[in-house]
Amino acid sequence: MLEDTYKHQGMRRKLIQKLRDKGIQNERVLSAMAKIPRHVFFDNAFLEHAYQDKAFPIGHGQTISQPYTVAFQSELLEVKPGDKILEIGTGSGYQACVLCELGAKLYTIEYQKPLYERTKVFLPQMGYKPFFFCGDGSKGISAHAPYDKIIVTAGAPSVPTALLEQLNIGGYLIIPVGDNQTQQMLRLTKDTDRKIVKEVFSNFSFVPLKGEQGWQ
Repeated sequence: MLEDTYKHQGMRRKLIQKLRDKGIQNERVLSAMAKIPRHVFFDNAFLEHAYQDKAFPIGHGQTISQPYTVAFQSELLEVKPGDKILEIGTGSGYQACVLCELGAKLYTIEYQKPLYERTKVFLPQMGYKPFFFCGDGSKGISAHAPYDKIIVTAGAPSVPTALLEQLNIGGYLIIPVGDNQTQQMLRLTKDTDRKIVKEVFSNFSFVPLKGEQGWQ
């Protein structure tokens, strides 16, 4: 299941070059993604899709994110080794692997119980051991707050106040906000007097963020 052949490695190198050509500049992010065998997240019948730069369905209305999207969010997050990071939307676990490779102390929460059950077993088999939770990610995980960084991997109708409250001073919240079709990527920084500084980036299309402070 976890075999990583020379062919896979070659396909992954081509994908990393494509991400570089599309504007991803953070070499730590690219290096992390170059180490992760994305094909192991795919059933054998769909392996040819593993190193294409596109999202792919994983069941329960969710997708494994497009590699460019993963790279873009990871670059905005500016992960430093030891950063305490909350990921909203574990999904397949691919983004979580990238964050772990970057040295994050990662807390990750998934709304869909079948995905949570699958990923909390699968990722440790790959050598990645974040802290797994199942529940409403739109409310964050207050018991372990505050976080240095928070990343949301689903589209929200607005910025959940709970996530801003759980962010450390100087911390980043990366979140796509918009309607069910298209969202703008935001980076929100909590500055020293607790004001929120907003930066707006490109448009993306994510699955909906489910929950009390997301889509009902």
